[in-house]
Amino acid sequence: MTDDLPLTGERTVPGIPAENYWFRRHEAAYEFVAPLVAGRTVLEVGCGEGYGTDLLARTARRVLGIDYDALTAAHARATYPAAWFVRANLAALPVPSGSVDVLATLQVIEHVWNHGEFVRECLRVLRPGGLLMVTTPNRLTFSPGLDAPLNPFHTKEFTASELSGLIAANGFGIEAVLGLHAGPRLGVLDARYGSFVAAQLAGPPTDWPAGLHADVGAVTTADFPIHERDVDASLDLIVLARRQG
Repeated sequence: MTDDLPLTGERTVPGIPAENYWFRRHEAAYEFVAPLVAGRTVLEVGCGEGYGTDLLARTARRVLGIDYDALTAAHARATYPAAWFVRANLAALPVPSGSVDVLATLQVIEHVWNHGEFVRECLRVLRPGGLLMVTTPNRLTFSPGLDAPLNPFHTKEFTASELSGLIAANGFGIEAVLGLHAGPRLGVLDARYGSFVAAQLAGPPTDWPAGLHADVGAVTTADFPIHERDVDASLDLIVLARRQG
């Protein structure tokens, strides 16, 4: 139920057929991290609509989702009772130092302004040895050949080396750098449309042909494998890091 949230073109929400490709692409990252949070105290920073926080709550001991937008946080509280949600500044998290086992921040770091400050605030709330998970679009494939993002919601996009370097420079030990990739079926769709993503962005869904609607609706999380191979060619970057000391 998302009738109370305006569709901005950036916030990913469930239940919208024309947005299914983007929703499943983001959901795949949550499915990847869910086993890593089992039995843990989890903070999701930049939780958005809340569907991912709810997914993590199925395995975690306790989950708190934080979003800067008051309407979004209120929607999440009303929709997903298995987790806690609050509205807060992402640069000043309302959580005691050293109190969190896992901090997940998915598709968020590209939106913040002071990236070092943001990573250090994540470090502050994690216990020693606590796990940080960051995902973000891969600049090499999301904005190829560009230094500045085309997406007006993004302040900066990263390569894998830039993102892991930023996180390591602010107190974390890097555990893994992975990529979320387009699987074989999406490769077939790219061949069919020239670019499956570009076909979706070429016009409003009301102008899409029936075949494109059907292909978008058939996308699942299984179409987005996550692994360490050829990370620079991935769609999205995933960094796992530990607070040291």
